Amino acid sequence: MTHRGTPAILAARQPGVPNALEMRGIFRRFGAMTALDDVTLTVRTGTVHALLGENGAGKSTLMRIAYGLEVADAGAIAVAQRATSIASPADAIASGIGMVHQHFTLVPAMTVAENLALGGHGVLRPRDVARRVAEVSVLTGFVLDPSARVEALSVGAQQRVEIAKALMRGARFLILDEPTAVLAPAEAEELLRWLRRFVGSGNAAVLITHKLREALAVADDVTVLRRGHVMLHGPARETTRESLTRAMLGDGARGSVDAGAAAPPARRPLHQPPIVFRAQHVAVRDAEGLPRVRDANFTVNAGEIIGVIGVEGSGQRELLRILAGRLPITAGHLVRPADVGFVPEDRHRDAVMLQRSLTENVALRGAGARRGLSGWPALHIRTAALMRAFDVRAPDARASMQALSGGNQQKLVLAREIGDRRHGVHAASETVALVVENPTRGLDVRAMADVHARLRNERDAGAAIVLYSSDLDEVLSLADRLLAVYDGSVREVPLDREAAGRAMIGLA
Repeated sequence: MTHRGTPAILAARQPGVPNALEMRGIFRRFGAMTALDDVTLTVRTGTVHALLGENGAGKSTLMRIAYGLEVADAGAIAVAQRATSIASPADAIASGIGMVHQHFTLVPAMTVAENLALGGHGVLRPRDVARRVAEVSVLTGFVLDPSARVEALSVGAQQRVEIAKALMRGARFLILDEPTAVLAPAEAEELLRWLRRFVGSGNAAVLITHKLREALAVADDVTVLRRGHVMLHGPARETTRESLTRAMLGDGARGSVDAGAAAPPARRPLHQPPIVFRAQHVAVRDAEGLPRVRDANFTVNAGEIIGVIGVEGSGQRELLRILAGRLPITAGHLVRPADVGFVPEDRHRDAVMLQRSLTENVALRGAGARRGLSGWPALHIRTAALMRAFDVRAPDARASMQALSGGNQQKLVLAREIGDRRHGVHAASETVALVVENPTRGLDVRAMADVHARLRNERDAGAAIVLYSSDLDEVLSLADRLLAVYDGSVREVPLDREAAGRAMIGLA
């Protein structure tokens, strides 16, 4: 195990086996900001290498350089011991490097076969693509339907298509960015088992993750970046959650703040609180007439967090959207507040305008109900107040949303959906109602802990919160009560990991 200040070579090469990837003395600057400062990373063939660090630590920049999406200002790269110049993704692919991004790069309206053929050369021959899909299916064990439209696939299935696309291009070295962030526990475990089989066949992988338990369970080696510097590198077996957390956050960090770490016990109200949401025999059908929510009966009270769990595609997405007022019910009766804050899973697609300022993004709240001219001076003041209250780190309210880290983007969305009610837009006596979906997806451990604290504070102040996360441990650490969704059926289950896991796959 080595820490900052010791030689930067991670591990000795296995006799006769070249290292899969070596990045030495990598520097990258963006204006006055140094994103990477003399970073060296060595990934051994036949291993999974976990890359950890806060948002903004330099992880994504380093891997974007490895994949040719960024070019280093200085440094050298070698693939299989051969010095390599990677100036574009085409160069990376030619070197056998593939990357599975956190935000998928598939075209939703196209089929699996069409997506896998993108980036190829010559005439598109569906029969040839279908044959290659079948070959990759055999190689990986993935079940892939070449004719299926990507938009109809679950998140887990879309991720398998992304991996298949990289393998079809001959990838022997995979970079996976937060691959389990939106997977149910069983799906995540299966993906990690597949990853071990992949590297066991003489390949290699870098796993970018914020889940410390996951890194320790699957990785052979680990590297921690902080503010563009390598703070720790060595065999995973020689690390602990505590040592990784200290390397990520500094010596002042105490213990682990992983999503699955111990959390304050759920708070129970002393008196019966008012009911904020009430569902009575609620049903929802999709555009094809298929049932997505069936005969749901439950309540959500003020001053509690209701956790929602379910395997991808079970109906939880539709359930959250009817509670948030984004989707109409087909049958039954639903009581909900007129104003419900909503934090969707994919903030880039559904919650923010990346090219616009923070003020313009805050102005999205209630924009459809406003009339007349927007009072921009007042909106600037309100945005600045929310930034201070929620510790959103940006130069000012006029900064572009895309200039913020993922954690700060998420904090601004939470500030917009929660904070306005705390700044006089609504009556002080009105109950805050909030629906949040995978609120910490892609966030580092510090930002994750901050979001959790915000949700608990709102709960303790009397808010009614409905929370869905694909990370079961995160839900269990936050929820006062638990609703499991399976094949559209909704039922309350105990706050117990085993019982919750069984309910997610339809077992009593």
